[in-house]
This record gives sequence, structure tokens and C-alpha cells, in this order.
Amino acid sequence: MHTDPIMTDGKFCLYKHRSTKTSKIKIALVVYISFVFIQSLFYKFADAPETQYIFATLDAWATGFNVSGLFLPGGIFSAKVIGSAELVASCVMLASLFTGLVYLRVAGALLSIAIISGAIFFHLFTPLGVEVLEDGGLLFMMACGVWLSAVSLLFMEREFIKKILT
Repeated sequence: MHTDPIMTDGKFCLYKHRSTKTSKIKIALVVYISFVFIQSLFYKFADAPETQYIFATLDAWATGFNVSGLFLPGGIFSAKVIGSAELVASCVMLASLFTGLVYLRVAGALLSIAIISGAIFFHLFTPLGVEVLEDGGLLFMMACGVWLSAVSLLFMEREFIKKILT
């Protein structure tokens, strides 16, 4: 069962239950985003060699702008900080599936876009590159998939977003 915003007696309701093809697509998008984020947590929190390489490469790049330490442990964009944000986005979006609260899905999608836009930027405009440690671009393609999924969720919830913004 899925939810969508409605108007009741002139008052805005957070959700209504409705099971449709669109609802199944929304569920699939939430599950995909959450899967990508959650499966990467082990690498980020266990300080895996891949994670060390990625964040060391980014920090070396940042050092060229006199902002070294941003991506190292303890830095504002360290692996654990990014992993924590991904975990929050995943939990918020998954909670929307169980509670039916559309605003959780919207908030999670917005957070996902913010996180993954940074990842895509760093793949494209830093020495990190699209292909990381001979992965054939898989990490980058998954990031693009998350971005497209989150944007699609926001598009599908556009009526809800319009209602809360007006």
C-alpha cells in the first residue's frame, strides 16, 4: 500500500493510501537508492582500501586549493560523514514505505540528490575520474542511477511538493 497527498474538506492531508503502478515504481526507486547507499556503508565505516583510495585522492585534489583535510578522517567530508548522511537518507526513505508519509520520501530524495550530486561532481571534475580502481565505471554508474532515481521520485511527488510550497 502506498500514499499520495490529497485535499480533504479544504485541508491538506499528509497522505492517502493507494496501490498503483506508480506506487510500485516509487517503491522500487526507494529500494534502489537505499540499496546503493546501504551496501556502501561497509566500505566507508570499515575504512576499506577502496574508500581510503577515493578519499585520499579527493583530499590530495583539495590540497591544491589549500583546503587539505576535508576528505580525511575527521574532515567535514570524510567517509564516515558521507556514509552517515547516506544512512540517514536511506532510513528516511525506507520509513516512508512503512508509514506512508510522503514528506519522508521527499526529504530522503532531496538528501540523496545532495549527497550523490557531490559524488558525481568529484568523479567528473577531479583526478578521481569515472573509473575508480579499474571498476569499469560501476561506482560512477551507480551514482548516476541514484541521482536519476531521486530526481524521478521528486518528479513523481511534484503535486505534493507544490502543495507544501504554496
